[in-house]
Amino acid sequence: MPIRSIKDVKNLAGKHVLVRVDFNAPVKKGKVEDDFKIQKTLPTIRYLLSKGVKLILVSHLGRPQGVDVKLNLKPVAKQLEKLLGKSIQYHSTKIVTRSYFEKTKVAIEKMKPGEVIMLENIRFFSEERENKDSLAQELAGLADIFVSDCFGVTHHPAPSISGVTKYLPSYAGLLLLEEITILSEVMKKPQRPLVVVLGGAKVETKIPVLKYLLPRADYILVGGQIATTYLWAKGYSVGGSRVGEAWQGDILRYCSKKKVIVPVDFVVGTKDGKKTRVMEVNSLFKITDSRFSVYDIGPLTVRLFAHYIKQARTLVWNGAMGMFEQHPYEFGTFALADLFAARSRGRAFGVVGGGETGEVIQQRGLIEQIDLISTGGGAMLEFLSGKKLPGLEALKK
Repeated sequence: MPIRSIKDVKNLAGKHVLVRVDFNAPVKKGKVEDDFKIQKTLPTIRYLLSKGVKLILVSHLGRPQGVDVKLNLKPVAKQLEKLLGKSIQYHSTKIVTRSYFEKTKVAIEKMKPGEVIMLENIRFFSEERENKDSLAQELAGLADIFVSDCFGVTHHPAPSISGVTKYLPSYAGLLLLEEITILSEVMKKPQRPLVVVLGGAKVETKIPVLKYLLPRADYILVGGQIATTYLWAKGYSVGGSRVGEAWQGDILRYCSKKKVIVPVDFVVGTKDGKKTRVMEVNSLFKITDSRFSVYDIGPLTVRLFAHYIKQARTLVWNGAMGMFEQHPYEFGTFALADLFAARSRGRAFGVVGGGETGEVIQQRGLIEQIDLISTGGGAMLEFLSGKKLPGLEALKK
């Protein structure tokens, strides 16, 4: 997808540049626990500062329904200060009024080239949540140029993502450009075999990906709620397992294809992980007690999936294999992460996306072995399913 890049702009010195970033990082007790997303945007921020711009950063944090002090961006601003090694002016607010942007504009005028101001959590504003054009105009009034570096939210139509592009010359930041370039190449000209791993919950987000990738991928390995739903759709009793009942027909249609590889055993147990057992998928498979559910893929499935991963020249992974946050249901996901990273180390091109999948890669200390860890979960899925993302459409050349 050809889109406009910030590097296409010749003279940036002295410009007011509004950058939509995705700093939706986990914060605990006033400190950022994981600054991965912040670090990924540093190249764009440093590039713009080197050009002598006045930098205005806008982001969201969480899903507030109004001003929520627990979700203000002060901890994020402090972490960015540490990473950049320079002070960040944080423009907070306790009450959302029009005067916020008037005061912000005054503060920006007083800034010197090379300085940075971070706005308050943009989702504090109801206009952002309701996609009101008035907020897009307020944001545009702060700057000369808009830069999008927030791939993870480009599938959402919002004033700070796509709305502002109607009023300002708009460009992709370096991170956004890198992500869509790599993902486009992976889909259009992958090294074969292309092996896709799909897991996680939310069957409804995976169905379009399955449909789109079936004619493009060589193999698709499925786990998580996709696999559980397929098991249920085939007529097996799955106890208290969560399934996507509305997608029974689609799951049966797509998962019955030869290139879709489904689990041959599962780890079944109670939610607290105190009672577990491995069950093979055969005529005896039956979970009648609703206290028991499918929570992970089993060892035979790990071995089966390993066979395909070891053949791959291109690997794409989105979604965990089970409830890895609860011991002992982490083993399937962790084993695949290790296999994925080992194969990605030069022998295949590896792409990982999705918040929980990226979290697993970080927990395992495998970041350096993966070619691309996308900052987008839902956005990556929609991009891979061929959908048009509002935040990207607005940047097309």
